Amino acid sequence: MIQELHDIQAAAGATFAELTTKEIVPVSFGNDAQAIAATKQGAALYDRTHWGRIQISDSDRLRFLHNQSTNNFNILKPGQGCDTVFVTSTARTIDLATAYATEDAVLLLVSPNRRRQLLELLDRYIFPMDRVELTDLTDTTVAFSFLGPESTQLLEKIGVTELENQPYATHKLINFAGMEVRVAVGSGLATPGYTLIAPASDAAKLWHELVKAGAVPMGDRVWEQLRITQGRPAPDFELTDDYNPLEARLLHTITYDKGCYIGQETIARLNTYKGVKQQLWGVQLSGAVEPGTAVTIGEEKVGKLTSFTETESGFFGLAYIRTKAGGEGLKVQVGSVSGEVVNVPFLSS
Repeated sequence: MIQELHDIQAAAGATFAELTTKEIVPVSFGNDAQAIAATKQGAALYDRTHWGRIQISDSDRLRFLHNQSTNNFNILKPGQGCDTVFVTSTARTIDLATAYATEDAVLLLVSPNRRRQLLELLDRYIFPMDRVELTDLTDTTVAFSFLGPESTQLLEKIGVTELENQPYATHKLINFAGMEVRVAVGSGLATPGYTLIAPASDAAKLWHELVKAGAVPMGDRVWEQLRITQGRPAPDFELTDDYNPLEARLLHTITYDKGCYIGQETIARLNTYKGVKQQLWGVQLSGAVEPGTAVTIGEEKVGKLTSFTETESGFFGLAYIRTKAGGEGLKVQVGSVSGEVVNVPFLSS
């Protein structure tokens, strides 16, 4: 079923690569500049099928997830959703996920390289009395995201009008061209847009219809560039055992008065005593530099570069910078190149 989707994408000029997690993804459609332009003036279409989709069902699902991650699940009603961070017992980041509450389940959209880890983690915390069931839906579903200011008009073309101006992660199950598709507000980045989840059996047909409606296909290479320039932290780069959600500036995912959950004591203490020693920022760079390079001011190390990309307008990275060193506007050295610390839209929300 996914092969049929890849065949359509290949016919449209897609080149593919295998991720370290073994998923095959379209890296580029040979139209990177056009795809970037579409995110600013039109609507780009990104294939997120390689991301993980985990369903949590049964009557204790909301309470269970409430206890496992940083956001407040107990207040979620069907049709609502939120971003949340899964952390270790010492509040180190594992993944940034998006949750969609339905009438009888919660669907988690998680990073490709964290799906198995999260399945094992969640399974470990299900106790015999818990009415909770985990199902990995990754292989039986697909996920696509629209990015760009014309996304709402594109949705209108396929008959979806109810989600305009709705809160982030609001979602609805619709019937489109005989296909059952869940459409949610939010592109996964700071760019406005929507995310669609559908059965894998409809993958090729759905992609074809969305492109026919005017969406510009966009490969993983452009997504990664946008991820970095907009500041979405990613596992193995910004979300690791070295950092917590406050340092990653994922403040919109944290509910401080929700009671106990894994990592809660550390997060509460850091917040109460203003104990955040470093924070994630964008860095405008004068040249190319490898992730992992130290960020310095004079002889003093003040941080570390975690991601790097080259864009049409120059070089850009994400870095954790020591809080005491400063923030936006700070002039730094990253290896042999100079840089200026800037704010990024994903972390400004």
